[in-house]
Amino acid sequence: MSDFGFPTAQRHRVIIDTDAKNEADDQFAIVHALLTPAFEIHGIIPAHFGLHAGRPAESMEASQAEVERLLRLMHLDGKVPVAPGARRALPDERTPQPSAGARLIIAEAMRADPRPLHVLCFGPLTDPASALLLEPRLAERSVHIIWVGGAEGPTHYGPEFNLSNDVPAANLLLRSGLAFTQIPYPLYGHFCVSYAELFEKVHPQGALGRYLVEQLVAYNAASSAMAREYRSLGDSAAVGVLLAPHAGRWQSRPAPRYDPATLLPERAGTTARPVREYETFDARFLLEDFFAKLARFARHEGTGDPKPGP
Repeated sequence: MSDFGFPTAQRHRVIIDTDAKNEADDQFAIVHALLTPAFEIHGIIPAHFGLHAGRPAESMEASQAEVERLLRLMHLDGKVPVAPGARRALPDERTPQPSAGARLIIAEAMRADPRPLHVLCFGPLTDPASALLLEPRLAERSVHIIWVGGAEGPTHYGPEFNLSNDVPAANLLLRSGLAFTQIPYPLYGHFCVSYAELFEKVHPQGALGRYLVEQLVAYNAASSAMAREYRSLGDSAAVGVLLAPHAGRWQSRPAPRYDPATLLPERAGTTARPVREYETFDARFLLEDFFAKLARFARHEGTGDPKPGP
């Protein structure tokens, strides 16, 4: 990929926090972020995805193995730090789950760099919440949490999954001093792509493209009772709002507090601090950007030239 001549001072400092083996869309978001020249990736944190039937008991380790697989397919193994996250959710809003991932966030946030640190969260918020509990001075630093999660009401499949895996962490960060952008359901469910498009635009793009599509099709087949030839790449929304914040519409709203029993938001009038909540985003812009970047990567990965011209 070309870096388009972006100087370091203009690139976004990014950490990715991902429950990568939970479903089949984190993989697309991770690859998209790594292929985005405006992003300077400072590490990837594999996250847990709760104790749910049908999911591996050691879910964080499964996420770590998936992250490492993607880095190998991109020839980036050993070049991007991977810091394992917590294995379990916070027990309450006062008790952290220490991990290498939380320490990575602390180290990068406390670094003498004038650029904000953006933490893209595709799953539960355990690791950034633990980082804040372990190092309260993070609230004084320029740290921005971008979270795909939460919902205004019931979803078509039950409780919103990312929130359900750590309600205390979400409530802690939403009411903290850290900048916070939320991409709730159903917005993140509207980034749909069909099998036909995936097989035309992603599958032909080398070993990486084949893996992305085939693991998605396999997941759908194992998890859907009826034939299903599409999926929403919802986690990519976090990449999108950092890449092009004006490609969607957002509102500044009082931070919600989620009821642990119902997982529904309780909004405390105007007394809570404001957070940015996206209402719309141009999914087609984001998907086409991904298709183009993946095609460029596949075209140049065998040339030995890591920065082909635009």
